Amino acid sequence: MAVLFPSAYSVGKWGSCRLIDYKFNSTKIKERRIRFHSSRFVSIAMCACNSSSKSLGKKVWIWTENKQVMTAAVERGWNTFIFSNYFRDLAVEWSSIALIHPLFIEEGNLIDGEQRKVANFFEISSPQQLEKLQPLKEEAENVVVDLLGWQVIPAENIVAAIQGTQKTVFAISKTSSEAQIFLEALEHGLGGVVLKTEDIKSLLELKDYLDRRNEECSLLKLTTATVTNIQMAGMGDRACVDLCSLLRPGEGLLVGSFARGLFLVHSECLESNYISSRPFRVNAGPVHAYVSVPGGKTSYLSELKAGKEVIVVDQNGMQRTAIIGRVKIETRPLILVEAKIDLDNHTTYSILLQNAETVALVSSAGGHQQTAIPVTSLKIGDEILMRLQGGARHTGIEIEEFIVEK
Repeated sequence: MAVLFPSAYSVGKWGSCRLIDYKFNSTKIKERRIRFHSSRFVSIAMCACNSSSKSLGKKVWIWTENKQVMTAAVERGWNTFIFSNYFRDLAVEWSSIALIHPLFIEEGNLIDGEQRKVANFFEISSPQQLEKLQPLKEEAENVVVDLLGWQVIPAENIVAAIQGTQKTVFAISKTSSEAQIFLEALEHGLGGVVLKTEDIKSLLELKDYLDRRNEECSLLKLTTATVTNIQMAGMGDRACVDLCSLLRPGEGLLVGSFARGLFLVHSECLESNYISSRPFRVNAGPVHAYVSVPGGKTSYLSELKAGKEVIVVDQNGMQRTAIIGRVKIETRPLILVEAKIDLDNHTTYSILLQNAETVALVSSAGGHQQTAIPVTSLKIGDEILMRLQGGARHTGIEIEEFIVEK
């Protein structure tokens, strides 16, 4: 017998779970559920940290007939499943091996196992039907909408219509990319999606997307470093990373010659006497350098290309993801900058950058002082911001390994 145990105490939602095989003789184990006034259930189980409950408040329900998809969903903290009335037996079967919350489609509503209305269910196939959708007037706390093949424009219209309501509106999506459209429409997005799929890959892609969104809620710890050496280094191929987003003063990319320490390289958003500002661009350094990308990973600047994502960070450590629109690699004169966190320590961090007035490192000085210091004005003793992390990397993923970089 296989039993799925969640990894946290929770009410109505579950943390990451693991599949454990138990062999019993004549003893039968019964699950004990305790009902609260909120009509939700709590189960006591083996625990660890919930990894998916903070994905910016976005909810995910699953609609599938595939047992592998169900198992993968529960392991990732998604335990609400939608079934048509014809598949009640499947819901009973899955409930015997996993702690799930099944909902059934009945007469335009989603009903739970105790015949309580959990959500209203609508199928929208025309603009006229969409205009008549009024979630505010519905009784249930949740509204599920099936746009029957429509995508961007209806998603934006729904988001506009539900602004100000406390109801959670879900859109049925068949792929991770469709789900992203609904979750990002008009910047705010819908409150959730119903992923209707028999493909485990779509589920994993959606989880990865929500994890990356969740990263944006956390602050990166930046450390002040002191510049200890500056010298001309000759010619090299450097990469300008042009993003599909506008950057603000204090924002840039984390770049460095060694993965153990990445410098916060400022964007070209500041006005200059030499050239017009380009607030979408970071002149990031030579092609060998590491750059921070989503998922706690690094890439080489030479690996970046249009469509990939990087992490944009400001001087306070606030991070967000940005899509690359273009990478320009050109031969330019370079300057070497070395810095230390502790001047008495032998550990040195370095970066090479184009020797140009528009290339700058973010200063650790606060208040009204200079946000960025151009490399052409940089002096020994200046304090700049860095991100310290593990030095050993394999395909951009941090690993524990002895390594010397110099």
